[in-house]
Amino acid sequence: MTIFDLLFLLLAVLTLLSMITAAIMAIRGQRARALGILRRLGVSAIAYVAIVAVVGALSPQRILRLGDPWCFDDWCLSVERVEHVSAPPQTVYTVSLRIFSEAKRVSQRAKGAWIYVIDQRGNRYGPEPDPAATPLDVLLQPGESVLTSRTFKMPVNAGAVGLITGHGGACCFPSLIIGDDSSLFHPRTFVRLN
Repeated sequence: MTIFDLLFLLLAVLTLLSMITAAIMAIRGQRARALGILRRLGVSAIAYVAIVAVVGALSPQRILRLGDPWCFDDWCLSVERVEHVSAPPQTVYTVSLRIFSEAKRVSQRAKGAWIYVIDQRGNRYGPEPDPAATPLDVLLQPGESVLTSRTFKMPVNAGAVGLITGHGGACCFPSLIIGDDSSLFHPRTFVRLN
């Protein structure tokens, strides 16, 4: 957790308290004061989102190589090996993954984990269904590591560039945390596949 995660949580609490205060004032008949609070809240929210966007746009893109760990707190993933076979009209990529925990005392999982291969134009290709594969959100004991793989099919001319991953919700929904890899206009971090 970074200082910007804490700032986001603090601002979320302050926003909720401001909205409750404005509602109470409106109920008491102090509509002008309630509107003033909401106006300041709106301006503050726009300024914060602008800061997130500017920092995101100015941040460099992280490009990971095979074997590099990609960590979200203590849950990590690394691409160990990539094999691809062209069988027109598609190319099949088999990506070997290591999912591991850097936690020292607690078991954990990455709820809502997702993974995609992206092409040169930014199109996403999801993994082929495989009920036998270890799920990305497998419960890991402290320091535990598991191996799994995912298979992706894409058009031969798409040209896979990399693999993107994350957790905690839908893929590619922008974060509102300053400097976060998935914040507004931040170039997406990916693992280079070729």
